[in-house]
Amino acid sequence: MLTLNQWQQRAKNVEFPSQAFINGQLQPALSGSTFACISPIDGQVLCQVSACNTDDVNLAVANARAVFDRGDWSAQSPSERKRCLLKWAQLIEQNRAELALLETLDMGKPINDAWSIDVPEAADAIAWNAEAIDKIYGEVAPTQSDTLALITREPLGVVGAIVPWNFPMTMACWKLGPALAAGNSVILKPSEKSPLSAIRLAQLAVAAGLPAGVFNVIPGFGSEAGQPLAEHPEVDGLAFTGSTAVGKHLLAVGATSNMKRTFVECGGKSANIVFDDCVDLDQVAQAATMAAFFNQGEVCSAGSRLLVQENIAEQFIDSVIKASQSIIVGNPLDPQTQLGAIVDSAQLDSIKGYIELGQNEGAHLRWGGQQIQVDSQGYYLKPAIFDRVTPQMTINQEEIFGPVLCCQTFATDAEAVSLANNSQYGLGAGIWSSNLSRCHRLAQQLRSGSVWVNCYDQGDMTVPFGGYKQSGTGRDKSLHAFDKYTELKTTWIAL
Repeated sequence: MLTLNQWQQRAKNVEFPSQAFINGQLQPALSGSTFACISPIDGQVLCQVSACNTDDVNLAVANARAVFDRGDWSAQSPSERKRCLLKWAQLIEQNRAELALLETLDMGKPINDAWSIDVPEAADAIAWNAEAIDKIYGEVAPTQSDTLALITREPLGVVGAIVPWNFPMTMACWKLGPALAAGNSVILKPSEKSPLSAIRLAQLAVAAGLPAGVFNVIPGFGSEAGQPLAEHPEVDGLAFTGSTAVGKHLLAVGATSNMKRTFVECGGKSANIVFDDCVDLDQVAQAATMAAFFNQGEVCSAGSRLLVQENIAEQFIDSVIKASQSIIVGNPLDPQTQLGAIVDSAQLDSIKGYIELGQNEGAHLRWGGQQIQVDSQGYYLKPAIFDRVTPQMTINQEEIFGPVLCCQTFATDAEAVSLANNSQYGLGAGIWSSNLSRCHRLAQQLRSGSVWVNCYDQGDMTVPFGGYKQSGTGRDKSLHAFDKYTELKTTWIAL
């Protein structure tokens, strides 16, 4: 790992990929429009990025459709697609420092996280799906002896992917991996708040041998680039990660446009439940702290609702506050930093608004919540911890997407489950207990796509990720992700 000074020197010399990537090459938006890419580290403009609109979307879709229909990628054998994608994963790893730096400068996450988590997980998502694609078999149905019925998978065609700003590379590769491995063409619309790594990923994909037009990137704003992508009649599938409000809108657009397959992974307000029989409460407090505040709390599955058994609540919340006080909030380019910058001023203002609202509603701000500056600049915030939170308070019901933790107490297992399930969301949940029977029983009762027992937010590419209720539809990761990017075909043969 490089030092702060070494990362700062690299930042001075980095080349920012700032144009759209269509049909295998960088190009400006057809309108010539751009928007400023601002670093939350210091509020300075990194570069001007192409602002795509309907014309650029149409061009990208036309190229994606043409290459799909020609079979340059879609008709390649699974083993051929596998070789190309594995080469791409290798190039992602080889360009680890550059990609980590782009991610940190663009959206403010600590460089140590970008280096050790985001880039390796992006490469792993591509490589894992590449390795999987030539191991997924079709089926032969158990029909009568004079019939042969084959069940096979085929790529959808052209897939639109819209991804958020908090994990730009990881979220993109969770979608690119299975979509491309299955033989689709993909048009990726990154968030306007963090577009840089997506463009660089496309360059590396072509360098690895991906045919031109198979993977395109259209940076821009949701209303100007995302909306026409979602509406386009030649887009066969749409994969989205982001807010529940936008997810609902895209489901409607997908239905009314051409009934395109639309899958949305949306918000969360995850409960992290701590029982009094935990072996090491101080260690659990450390884990609960990072479950809420990792990546500046800008995590859809963050453990932002802490439910503590009432007989240990005072002691445990004190331990969480102590652990929070030791978190290093600082320059994201410093490898020692644990919490970096909030992505932009608008998001910072939104989080501060929730903190003020929580106090007005009667919650007790036990610690933190103050805006700070690093080197007299940037968008930074001390984590905020509330107790005396009631179930219906706004800060307990709405996704804040920032470092704000809401603490409640419970007496019984049933009360813990009731409080945890009292949410429109159902993305993740945590259970901390040494009673294995309790853990199994409660895991079945929690309405959540993932339940972590004596850990939080753990997983790898072998397990699916997604949620219940208004946390969305479909799953990223694992073999189940291929369900989103393939059609099932039955071929019935009379013998």
